[in-house]
Amino acid sequence: MSELLLIRHGETEWSRSGQHTSWTDLPLTERGEEQAREVGPLLTGRTVALTLVSPMARARRTAELAGLARAEVDPDLVEWDYGAYEGVRTADIHRTRPEWFLFTDGVPAGPEGHPGESPEQVGARADRVLARLAPRLAADDGDVVLVGHAHFLRVLTARRLGLPASAGALFTFETGAVGVLGTEHDRPAVVAWNTRTP
Repeated sequence: MSELLLIRHGETEWSRSGQHTSWTDLPLTERGEEQAREVGPLLTGRTVALTLVSPMARARRTAELAGLARAEVDPDLVEWDYGAYEGVRTADIHRTRPEWFLFTDGVPAGPEGHPGESPEQVGARADRVLARLAPRLAADDGDVVLVGHAHFLRVLTARRLGLPASAGALFTFETGAVGVLGTEHDRPAVVAWNTRTP
């Protein structure tokens, strides 16, 4: 079976500072652009049958700089809607909610159009993506690449492995890194994680 490659976008100002970033469409930093270019060599020798990318500029630019020129935009690949916590760091949230944990608690509603998402809602989005990709992966005619955001791709990884959405907490994902999900004995497995060019 083909492998599923996950690419987190390169660094932005907010990913560097630890601010939650979903709909705020920040560009890559200079370092983020370097990270995106460094993804390209990690794809050498692979046949890529399909590339899907989040509609956010930081993900689209990462795909472009990685050499994934024919990426198709998929709205389901957007980051977790952080609602009222958009632009806020976890340390700042903990000042008023010391026990808060994104992967179990979700977020409160934010401004109009950004109601926030629960782990289950993000998991449902990930399940939709995986269901659409299943026939393509089974066709075994090349790998499928997803270019997106850390928290969403962590939840998608958990769901691919048959775990609850909250288990996305087990997979940290650095900017400009690649994760590879394949199979072992016909069961989904992590083949590589947080891979970057040395």
